[in-house]
Amino acid sequence: MLSGFITAFRTLTIVPVPGKDSERLSSSLPWFPIVGLLLGGVLYGIALVPNLLHVAVWTEGIAAAIVVCSVILTRAMHLDGLADCADGFGCRGDRAKVLAVMKDPHTGAFGTIAIVVALLVRFVAVTKLVASGLPVVILAAAVVSRTMQVELATVLPYARREGGTAAPFVNGSGWLHRLAALGIGLLILVGLCGPVAGGAVFTVGWSVCRLFGLWCRKKINGVTGDCLGACSEMVEMVVLFAGAAGADYVQMWFGWCG
Repeated sequence: MLSGFITAFRTLTIVPVPGKDSERLSSSLPWFPIVGLLLGGVLYGIALVPNLLHVAVWTEGIAAAIVVCSVILTRAMHLDGLADCADGFGCRGDRAKVLAVMKDPHTGAFGTIAIVVALLVRFVAVTKLVASGLPVVILAAAVVSRTMQVELATVLPYARREGGTAAPFVNGSGWLHRLAALGIGLLILVGLCGPVAGGAVFTVGWSVCRLFGLWCRKKINGVTGDCLGACSEMVEMVVLFAGAAGADYVQMWFGWCG
Protein backbone atom coordinates (compact mmCIF):
# COMPACT_ATOMS: atom_id res chain seq x y z
CA MET A 1 0.00 0.00 0.00
CA LEU A 2 2.85 2.37 0.86
CA SER A 3 4.37 1.65 -2.55
CA GLY A 4 1.41 3.47 -4.09
CA PHE A 5 2.30 6.60 -2.12
CA ILE A 6 5.93 6.31 -3.19
CA THR A 7 4.91 6.06 -6.84
CA ALA A 8 2.53 9.01 -6.53
CA PHE A 9 5.17 11.13 -4.83
CA ARG A 10 7.82 10.28 -7.41
CA THR A 11 5.38 10.91 -10.25
CA LEU A 12 4.14 14.30 -9.09
CA THR A 13 7.29 15.78 -7.53
CA ILE A 14 11.01 16.05 -8.06
CA VAL A 15 11.71 15.05 -4.44
CA PRO A 16 13.52 11.69 -4.18
CA VAL A 17 11.97 9.22 -1.77
CA PRO A 18 13.33 5.81 -0.78
CA GLY A 19 11.37 2.64 -1.38
CA LYS A 20 9.96 0.52 -4.16
CA ASP A 21 7.42 1.66 -6.73
CA SER A 22 4.03 -0.01 -6.92
CA GLU A 23 3.82 -2.86 -9.44
CA ARG A 24 0.50 -1.46 -10.63
CA LEU A 25 1.05 2.26 -11.20
CA SER A 26 -2.69 2.91 -11.09
CA SER A 27 -2.68 1.95 -7.39
CA SER A 28 -0.94 5.27 -6.75
CA LEU A 29 -3.95 7.31 -7.91
CA PRO A 30 -5.77 7.49 -4.53
CA TRP A 31 -2.59 9.02 -3.10
CA PHE A 32 -2.61 11.98 -5.49
CA PRO A 33 -4.69 14.26 -3.18
CA ILE A 34 -2.32 13.51 -0.30
CA VAL A 35 0.72 14.37 -2.39
CA GLY A 36 -1.11 17.57 -3.34
CA LEU A 37 -1.59 18.29 0.36
CA LEU A 38 2.12 17.85 1.03
CA LEU A 39 3.10 20.04 -1.92
CA GLY A 40 0.56 22.66 -0.93
CA GLY A 41 1.81 22.49 2.64
CA VAL A 42 5.25 23.59 1.51
CA LEU A 43 3.78 26.53 -0.42
CA TYR A 44 1.54 27.40 2.52
CA GLY A 45 4.59 27.35 4.79
CA ILE A 46 6.38 29.86 2.56
CA ALA A 47 3.43 32.23 2.92
CA LEU A 48 3.71 31.99 6.72
CA VAL A 49 7.45 32.69 6.91
CA PRO A 50 7.16 36.47 7.46
CA ASN A 51 4.75 35.95 10.35
CA LEU A 52 6.96 33.31 11.92
CA LEU A 53 10.01 35.59 11.65
CA HIS A 54 8.02 38.66 12.72
CA VAL A 55 9.12 40.69 9.72
CA ALA A 56 7.20 42.87 7.30
CA VAL A 57 5.47 40.97 4.52
CA TRP A 58 6.79 41.63 1.01
CA THR A 59 3.71 40.29 -0.73
CA GLU A 60 5.06 40.15 -4.27
CA GLY A 61 8.29 38.54 -3.13
CA ILE A 62 6.45 35.84 -1.19
CA ALA A 63 4.15 35.22 -4.16
CA ALA A 64 7.13 34.90 -6.51
CA ALA A 65 8.80 32.45 -4.13
CA ILE A 66 5.63 30.34 -3.96
CA VAL A 67 5.24 30.22 -7.75
CA VAL A 68 8.92 29.39 -8.34
CA CYS A 69 8.91 26.73 -5.62
CA SER A 70 5.79 25.15 -7.13
CA VAL A 71 7.44 24.94 -10.55
CA ILE A 72 10.65 23.48 -9.13
CA LEU A 73 8.97 20.89 -6.91
CA THR A 74 6.87 19.60 -9.81
CA ARG A 75 9.84 19.91 -12.27
CA ALA A 76 7.49 22.01 -14.45
CA MET A 77 5.82 18.77 -15.55
CA HIS A 78 2.29 20.13 -15.47
CA LEU A 79 3.30 23.34 -17.24
CA ASP A 80 4.91 21.23 -19.94
CA GLY A 81 1.67 19.29 -20.32
CA LEU A 82 -0.28 22.54 -20.55
CA ALA A 83 2.05 23.82 -23.26
CA ASP A 84 1.83 20.59 -25.27
CA CYS A 85 -1.97 20.57 -25.07
CA ALA A 86 -2.14 24.22 -26.08
CA ASP A 87 0.02 23.54 -29.15
CA GLY A 88 -1.88 20.38 -30.07
CA PHE A 89 -5.40 21.55 -29.41
CA GLY A 90 -4.66 24.89 -31.05
CA CYS A 91 -3.58 23.41 -34.36
CA ARG A 92 -5.88 22.60 -37.26
CA GLY A 93 -6.00 18.97 -38.17
CA ASP A 94 -7.38 15.56 -37.33
CA ARG A 95 -6.77 13.50 -34.21
CA ALA A 96 -3.51 12.05 -35.54
CA LYS A 97 -2.07 15.49 -36.22
CA VAL A 98 -3.10 16.79 -32.80
CA LEU A 99 -1.38 13.86 -31.09
CA ALA A 100 1.71 14.33 -33.25
CA VAL A 101 1.97 18.01 -32.35
CA MET A 102 1.52 17.21 -28.66
CA LYS A 103 4.36 14.68 -28.85
CA ASP A 104 6.74 17.14 -30.54
CA PRO A 105 9.37 18.17 -27.92
CA HIS A 106 9.50 21.72 -29.29
CA THR A 107 7.20 24.32 -27.79
CA GLY A 108 5.19 26.44 -30.23
CA ALA A 109 3.52 29.83 -29.97
CA PHE A 110 0.35 28.51 -28.31
CA GLY A 111 2.36 26.57 -25.75
CA THR A 112 4.56 29.54 -24.91
CA ILE A 113 1.55 31.80 -24.48
CA ALA A 114 -0.15 29.20 -22.26
CA ILE A 115 2.88 29.03 -19.95
CA VAL A 116 3.14 32.83 -19.70
CA VAL A 117 -0.57 33.18 -18.95
CA ALA A 118 -0.49 30.37 -16.38
CA LEU A 119 2.45 31.87 -14.48
CA LEU A 120 1.01 35.38 -14.66
CA VAL A 121 -2.40 34.34 -13.38
CA ARG A 122 -0.85 32.29 -10.60
CA PHE A 123 1.45 35.13 -9.50
CA VAL A 124 -1.34 37.72 -9.46
CA ALA A 125 -3.74 35.40 -7.61
CA VAL A 126 -1.19 34.27 -5.03
CA THR A 127 -0.17 37.89 -4.40
CA LYS A 128 -3.78 38.77 -3.60
CA LEU A 129 -4.29 35.68 -1.42
CA VAL A 130 -1.16 36.37 0.62
CA ALA A 131 -2.10 40.03 1.04
CA SER A 132 -5.62 39.04 2.12
CA GLY A 133 -4.41 36.50 4.69
CA LEU A 134 -5.90 33.56 2.78
CA PRO A 135 -2.91 31.36 1.87
CA VAL A 136 -5.04 28.32 2.72
CA VAL A 137 -6.59 28.71 -0.74
CA ILE A 138 -3.14 27.97 -2.18
CA LEU A 139 -3.09 24.75 -0.18
CA ALA A 140 -6.63 23.84 -1.24
CA ALA A 141 -5.81 24.50 -4.91
CA ALA A 142 -2.85 22.11 -4.73
CA VAL A 143 -5.09 19.39 -3.31
CA VAL A 144 -8.02 19.72 -5.70
CA SER A 145 -5.81 20.02 -8.80
CA ARG A 146 -4.09 16.68 -8.08
CA THR A 147 -7.41 15.10 -7.20
CA MET A 148 -8.85 16.08 -10.56
CA GLN A 149 -5.98 14.42 -12.39
CA VAL A 150 -7.42 11.16 -11.09
CA GLU A 151 -10.94 12.15 -12.14
CA LEU A 152 -9.77 12.76 -15.70
CA ALA A 153 -7.64 9.60 -15.80
CA THR A 154 -10.52 7.40 -14.70
CA VAL A 155 -13.30 8.73 -16.95
CA LEU A 156 -11.48 8.81 -20.30
CA PRO A 157 -9.42 6.19 -22.15
CA TYR A 158 -5.78 6.61 -23.06
CA ALA A 159 -5.61 8.28 -26.46
CA ARG A 160 -2.41 6.81 -27.92
CA ARG A 161 -2.64 3.26 -29.25
CA GLU A 162 1.11 2.81 -28.88
CA GLY A 163 0.94 3.70 -25.21
CA GLY A 164 2.93 6.28 -23.30
CA THR A 165 4.22 7.32 -19.90
CA ALA A 166 0.76 7.83 -18.42
CA ALA A 167 -0.82 4.78 -20.09
CA PRO A 168 -0.37 2.43 -17.08
CA PHE A 169 -2.07 4.98 -14.82
CA VAL A 170 -5.04 5.49 -17.16
CA ASN A 171 -5.49 1.96 -18.46
CA GLY A 172 -5.24 0.40 -15.02
CA SER A 173 -7.60 2.84 -13.32
CA GLY A 174 -11.15 2.08 -12.26
CA TRP A 175 -14.08 3.37 -10.30
CA LEU A 176 -12.49 2.42 -6.96
CA HIS A 177 -9.48 4.62 -7.68
CA ARG A 178 -11.81 7.43 -8.68
CA LEU A 179 -14.04 7.08 -5.63
CA ALA A 180 -11.07 6.87 -3.26
CA ALA A 181 -9.30 9.90 -4.71
CA LEU A 182 -12.43 12.07 -4.86
CA GLY A 183 -13.42 11.06 -1.33
CA ILE A 184 -9.99 11.72 0.12
CA GLY A 185 -9.68 15.00 -1.75
CA LEU A 186 -13.07 16.23 -0.57
CA LEU A 187 -12.36 15.27 3.04
CA ILE A 188 -9.07 17.16 2.97
CA LEU A 189 -10.74 20.24 1.49
CA VAL A 190 -13.52 20.19 4.06
CA GLY A 191 -10.92 19.85 6.81
CA LEU A 192 -8.94 22.79 5.45
CA CYS A 193 -11.73 25.21 4.55
CA GLY A 194 -14.90 23.98 6.22
CA PRO A 195 -17.83 22.20 4.56
CA VAL A 196 -19.17 25.09 2.46
CA ALA A 197 -15.89 26.57 1.21
CA GLY A 198 -14.32 23.13 0.84
CA GLY A 199 -17.31 21.93 -1.15
CA ALA A 200 -17.15 25.05 -3.31
CA VAL A 201 -13.47 24.50 -4.11
CA PHE A 202 -14.17 20.86 -4.98
CA THR A 203 -17.10 21.80 -7.22
CA VAL A 204 -15.12 24.45 -9.08
CA GLY A 205 -12.23 22.05 -9.63
CA TRP A 206 -14.51 19.22 -10.75
CA SER A 207 -16.36 21.50 -13.18
CA VAL A 208 -13.14 22.72 -14.80
CA CYS A 209 -11.88 19.13 -15.04
CA ARG A 210 -15.03 17.82 -16.72
CA LEU A 211 -15.20 20.70 -19.18
CA PHE A 212 -11.59 20.09 -20.15
CA GLY A 213 -12.41 16.39 -20.38
CA LEU A 214 -15.09 17.13 -22.96
CA TRP A 215 -12.53 19.05 -24.99
CA CYS A 216 -10.06 16.16 -24.75
CA ARG A 217 -12.71 13.72 -25.95
CA LYS A 218 -13.54 15.97 -28.89
CA LYS A 219 -9.93 16.56 -29.95
CA ILE A 220 -8.25 13.18 -29.33
CA ASN A 221 -11.02 10.91 -27.98
CA GLY A 222 -9.20 10.37 -24.71
CA VAL A 223 -6.33 11.65 -22.61
CA THR A 224 -2.55 11.54 -22.44
CA GLY A 225 -0.11 12.44 -19.70
CA ASP A 226 0.01 15.96 -21.13
CA CYS A 227 -3.76 16.24 -20.68
CA LEU A 228 -3.51 15.21 -17.04
CA GLY A 229 -0.84 17.83 -16.42
CA ALA A 230 -2.81 20.49 -18.27
CA CYS A 231 -5.91 19.65 -16.26
CA SER A 232 -3.98 20.08 -13.03
CA GLU A 233 -2.67 23.48 -14.15
CA MET A 234 -6.07 24.75 -15.25
CA VAL A 235 -7.87 23.59 -12.12
CA GLU A 236 -5.22 25.16 -9.92
CA MET A 237 -5.30 28.42 -11.89
CA VAL A 238 -9.08 28.75 -11.75
CA VAL A 239 -9.31 27.92 -8.03
CA LEU A 240 -6.52 30.39 -7.18
CA PHE A 241 -8.04 33.12 -9.33
CA ALA A 242 -11.56 32.53 -7.99
CA GLY A 243 -10.26 32.57 -4.43
CA ALA A 244 -8.34 35.79 -5.06
CA ALA A 245 -11.27 37.44 -6.83
CA GLY A 246 -13.53 36.70 -3.87
CA ALA A 247 -10.89 37.10 -1.17
CA ASP A 248 -12.63 40.07 0.43
CA TYR A 249 -15.81 38.01 0.84
CA VAL A 250 -14.56 34.48 1.45
CA GLN A 251 -14.46 34.66 5.24
CA MET A 252 -17.75 36.56 5.42
CA TRP A 253 -19.59 34.12 3.12
CA PHE A 254 -17.99 30.83 3.94
CA GLY A 255 -16.82 31.28 7.51
CA TRP A 256 -13.41 30.24 8.72
CA CYS A 257 -11.04 29.48 5.87
CA GLY A 258 -7.55 29.92 7.19
